Amino acid sequence: MRQIIHIDMDAFYASVEQRDFPQYRNKPVVVGGDPAIRGVVATCSYEARTFGIHSAMACSQALRLCSQAIFVRPRFEVYRQISQQIRDIMFSYTDVVEPLSLDEAYLDVTQCNRTFGSPTLIAKAIQKDIQFKTGLTASAGISYNKFLAKIASDLDKPNGLTLITEKQGPNFVQQLPIGKFYGIGPATQEKMQCMGIYTGDDLLAWSLDELKPLFGKASLYYYNAARGLDDREVESHRQRKSIGSEKTFDEDLKDPKEMLEKLHQLAAEVWQEMQQKEVTARTITVKVKFDDFVQVTRAKTVSRNINEVVEITVHLQELLHKAEIEGRRVRLLGVTVSNLDMLNSVKKEQQLFLL
Repeated sequence: MRQIIHIDMDAFYASVEQRDFPQYRNKPVVVGGDPAIRGVVATCSYEARTFGIHSAMACSQALRLCSQAIFVRPRFEVYRQISQQIRDIMFSYTDVVEPLSLDEAYLDVTQCNRTFGSPTLIAKAIQKDIQFKTGLTASAGISYNKFLAKIASDLDKPNGLTLITEKQGPNFVQQLPIGKFYGIGPATQEKMQCMGIYTGDDLLAWSLDELKPLFGKASLYYYNAARGLDDREVESHRQRKSIGSEKTFDEDLKDPKEMLEKLHQLAAEVWQEMQQKEVTARTITVKVKFDDFVQVTRAKTVSRNINEVVEITVHLQELLHKAEIEGRRVRLLGVTVSNLDMLNSVKKEQQLFLL
């Protein structure tokens, strides 16, 4: 039986700001954009959360909920440096670490018991090391699979630790509201509730054959999750799946020519990162969010690997047209490339082909 820990930093960006600026401590801090120019909340302190503020909320709405909120711009370079400190601590306990973002990661500690003790002791030690070296707190979830470890880390925040054993797992999941399932977003939650699925116990009553026509590939994951099962391994060297850049505009765009110009700028940023990461790609996606917050994406997979920025930009007008932007106002545009491959491996394949 695997032993997996999920470490999740507590209100990471906001906690860093409160640590570095004493005047922010014990106050509602919102990290994100400017409420005057339609910014979005990246994260917020626990003091701000008591007012109903949460990630991805418009900053203008956050200000209406809490007039005394302190809005600060993100300092991503600082967050990345601290994230690396935290990651180094994790790797000092196990080589099997799968970072999910700057502030959370899975650890497989199945083979670490002889050296460091039980998973609970390891999790406590990691929390202690993080607080000592960074001055920040983290919450930990421990279980026999990733699904339950992830949920467990969110049950006793901040600075909490929760263990879900193999015996407890199935019963725990049966009582869990479907909206608390990792991997089930608001749209899927609404769909399931329309089907009478409100808890894990409700989901348990559905067979795999019944779920497949409704949820496709995700149906097996939902079927297993309802039984407390998840056979995904902790991937210590997970390959990045996409590279993207997007921008929310201070004023809605109305002119398609201006939209295309902005997409070209975003494509240049994506291409620059592709060069830095030494990757190539096969799929180009354009994202459009309209002034009514309706969002659409249009994608195209090309026949050969992208090796120049023009091989991205040449498809942007077509994809923008397919998004049906005529006569509509646009508040956000994005460009993403996916189906990534390391440039070195592509070069090797080309060399082998030439041989």
